[in-house]
Amino acid sequence: MSASGQPVIILKEGSGESRGREAQRNNISAAKLISEVVRSSLGPRGMDKMLVDSMGDVTITNDGATMLKELDVQHPAAKMMVEISKATDNEVGDGTTSAVVVAGALLEKAEDLINKDVHPVVVVDGYGRAAEKAQEILEEIAEKIDPESRADILKVANTSMLTKLVNEDSPHLAGIVVDAVLQVAEKRDGRFKVDIDNVKVEKKPGGALTDTQMIRGLILDKEVVHSGMPKRAEDAKIALVNSALEIEKTEFSAEIRINDPQQMQQFMDEETSILKGMVEKIQSAGATVLICQKGIDDLAQHFLAKAGILTVRRVKESDMTKLGKATGARIVTNLDDLGPKDLGFAKLVEERKLEDDKWVFVEGAKNPKAVSILVRGGTQRVVDEAERALHDALMVTKDVVELPAVVAGGGAPEEEVSIRLRSWAQKLSGREQLAALKFADAMESIPLTLAENAGMDPIDTQVDLRARHGKEGKWYGVDALNGKVADMYSKSVWEPLAVKLQILRAATEAASMILRIDDVIAASKMKAPPMPPGGGGGMGGMPPM
Repeated sequence: MSASGQPVIILKEGSGESRGREAQRNNISAAKLISEVVRSSLGPRGMDKMLVDSMGDVTITNDGATMLKELDVQHPAAKMMVEISKATDNEVGDGTTSAVVVAGALLEKAEDLINKDVHPVVVVDGYGRAAEKAQEILEEIAEKIDPESRADILKVANTSMLTKLVNEDSPHLAGIVVDAVLQVAEKRDGRFKVDIDNVKVEKKPGGALTDTQMIRGLILDKEVVHSGMPKRAEDAKIALVNSALEIEKTEFSAEIRINDPQQMQQFMDEETSILKGMVEKIQSAGATVLICQKGIDDLAQHFLAKAGILTVRRVKESDMTKLGKATGARIVTNLDDLGPKDLGFAKLVEERKLEDDKWVFVEGAKNPKAVSILVRGGTQRVVDEAERALHDALMVTKDVVELPAVVAGGGAPEEEVSIRLRSWAQKLSGREQLAALKFADAMESIPLTLAENAGMDPIDTQVDLRARHGKEGKWYGVDALNGKVADMYSKSVWEPLAVKLQILRAATEAASMILRIDDVIAASKMKAPPMPPGGGGGMGGMPPM
């Protein structure tokens, strides 16, 4: 109210506002709910979710990021939880469920302190310091590995797949993933860089998951353009052209007047000889396979077929670039520049029928810096989930090749961090100590959730883990498959350090952001436009039938 007793209205009519404790409580509950949704899918004993969208499309997955992406989340605080899973997915590819579970646990513990009148900013500061310390601990306990050792990297890829639907076939699939990543890795200044885009994943239902294979080259979802061309070329010399084999139309509208039928014939002959000349240039360079980014005229197709050149047209630009990396060919824009040194090599280029489609396989390149993985499986849903599992495995393999340090899985590093944080927190003064202790408790949410999902008793597991870490070693975690506490490092359950650091950062930042909010102001919803007058039982604006 103003001094004159008139109400002062600042917000538009219909806007809502919630303040202080109420706003915080709302945000924390919404974020915790999201964490509850994904919790049960953590670990090798985690369950899958079936998501049906508004169009009736079904997704069956236990990949945290995919789950949350498919959910139509309305609450703004819940959306922030979805964002951390997306960011973690883009950054390191795995650990999306863990990031959300840890963030939910951090908020739950913070709520206890806020209810005891600890100021949220104090909690956030305490969390910030604890997160830094936790990061130091993780870096200190991590084991260094050799980024070129296939056996070591295989353990990481295998661990990533253990929690997925495809875990039965994980040894076969993990081998493919590791070979693909090591093939495209490039060494610079003694360190490896991996561009995951150079591994192209194509999927086709049919066959079994064990039929999944890596192609040392590329798969193009196109068919050979002309039925008269060979469908197979061995020891192929490949020309990559990104200009059209067509007569170019003039840029401005032109009119050619012909008053003699012979002139017409000359005109046609000229077109034919231009197209024939184009094909001859390709032939004289020694190419036996032509892959073109643009269109190819029917007549040019005829000449190419006569010359016995296997041709594919309208190939995506990204595939052209990958073909260049895979076969060593140079992409030529002008046919006059095409020479034998521009050609790439592949042992075999062949059109194959998969289900109802015909695809062209370019395989057997010498040292391809781009490769393909063809995923097969019983049904479309299985293939989709296998593709998601492969994406996660490719990303963790990349992480570990770029930062060659690993920790054990099964919640072992989180338990170790939790125990060391507790003793470190004792040295802190004031209320920050409370926040740091709560942070240590929240870190235990990962091993406890794993134990719960495996049907183990969470309290017994917690006591057992703390005792083992105190006495026997830092790598004791929850062996969910056998339902007991075991040394996970010796069981070859390895995870990249990069993933653990990302989970820690993402979860702490999201929780801190939500805790700092004390006022939520929501604008009123947009109103639907009014119906035109006269809308009766029929369509709007029409008289009733």
